[in-house]
Amino acid sequence: MKRYRNQKGAALLEAAITVPIILLISVGIFEFGRAYQTWQVLTNAAREGARIAVLETTTDAEIRTRVNNYLKGGGLKAVSDGNIPISRNVTLTASSTASTVEIDYPFEFMVLNPVVRLIAPTDKKTGAPITMKAATLMRNE
Repeated sequence: MKRYRNQKGAALLEAAITVPIILLISVGIFEFGRAYQTWQVLTNAAREGARIAVLETTTDAEIRTRVNNYLKGGGLKAVSDGNIPISRNVTLTASSTASTVEIDYPFEFMVLNPVVRLIAPTDKKTGAPITMKAATLMRNE
């Protein structure tokens, strides 16, 4: 009976230690899944932009509009024109050129960034948004 009485708070203590760790791991899985989904949308948006960039009749504004429409369709915010650099007539070989569309997108973790800011509140770079980049190069027609 005496041994059992000494272990009364052991389960509560174990739960208090393990539940936050399990929650942090679960949230991390969801956050990195969202980051991967965002990266996939960015990659596909760059491909969409490159598909019309290889056509001679399109303008840079049309390409940026297509990219931003794809981003909005994927549930992301549109980015400014300065974050979508477009390069046309990039030399591949002596007889062929290509067009490049790049996207720089600021991504912020919804839960992990505030948690990191709680741990290290004085460091300005810790918990700041990261810049995801996607680029596509396609041969001109």
